[in-house]
Amino acid sequence: MTLTLVLLPPYLLAMAMGIRPIMRWMPVMYHRIVCFILGIKVQVRGTRSDVTPTLFVCNHVSYLDIEVMGGLVPGSFVAKAEVATWPFFSTLAKAQRTIFIERSSGKTSASRDEMMRRLNTGDNLMLFPEGTSSDGTRVLPFRSALFGVAQLRRNEKPIVVQPVAIAYTRLDGIPLGRYWRPLFAWFGDLDLVPHLWQMVCLGETEAVVTFFPPIDIDQLGDRKKLAEFCFRQVSLGVQAANSGRYELLPRLA
Repeated sequence: MTLTLVLLPPYLLAMAMGIRPIMRWMPVMYHRIVCFILGIKVQVRGTRSDVTPTLFVCNHVSYLDIEVMGGLVPGSFVAKAEVATWPFFSTLAKAQRTIFIERSSGKTSASRDEMMRRLNTGDNLMLFPEGTSSDGTRVLPFRSALFGVAQLRRNEKPIVVQPVAIAYTRLDGIPLGRYWRPLFAWFGDLDLVPHLWQMVCLGETEAVVTFFPPIDIDQLGDRKKLAEFCFRQVSLGVQAANSGRYELLPRLA
C-alpha cells in the first residue's frame, strides 16, 4: 500500500503531462517490486518480443499474473469489466490504462475497437483470451473474437502476436503438485482478500513465464486459426512448466 501511495502521484502526473518513458517503465518497476514483496520469483524462458506494438497472448491463472507480466512487459492489460469495480485494484488498473472488456457479445466490438486504437498508437497490450482464470493445471479455450485486432496493419505490416505461458511451479523450492497448485489460482467464487492473504503466507513462489516465438495473422490465415495456434502453444508451455519437462517445448527464440 505504501509503495502505491508513493509511486502513484508522480505516475499520474507523468500521464497528465504525456511523458511516455515514465508512463512506459514506471509500472514495470512497480510490478517488479510488488513481486519481490510478495515473494514471487519469476523465471523467464524464451525471449520477449522487442517489436512495438506487440499483442501478448497469455493464459490467466490469478491476479498474480498482473504483477508477473507487468514486471516483464511495458504495456497495458486487457481485462474483464468486473475488474473496474474492485476496490484498490481498479485504481491500479485504470492508472495503467487497462482496457475493460464486456463479456456480452454485443459489446465486444467496442472493446476490440479500443484495442485496435491503442495498438495503432504503439502501445503493447497483454490479452488473457480465456475470458476468466483457471485452476492453474490447464488452459481454457481461447475466445477468437478478440483476435480480430491482429488484422490491424501498421506500415503495411500485420501486428506482431506473441503467445506467453504463465505457470506457478514451486513453493519454497518444492515442486507444486495438483493439490497445491490451485492455491495460487484465483477462480470461481473465491473471495479476493482471504485468498491473497493465504497466498502471501505460504512462502516464496516460483512463476515460470515462457515466451514463444512471435507470429502474425498472415502466417496463419485468419483470427480463428491464430487463436487455436496460440492456445496450443500456451497449453504446451503450461504443461512443460508444471511437469518440469522442458524438452516438450520447441526451440524458443
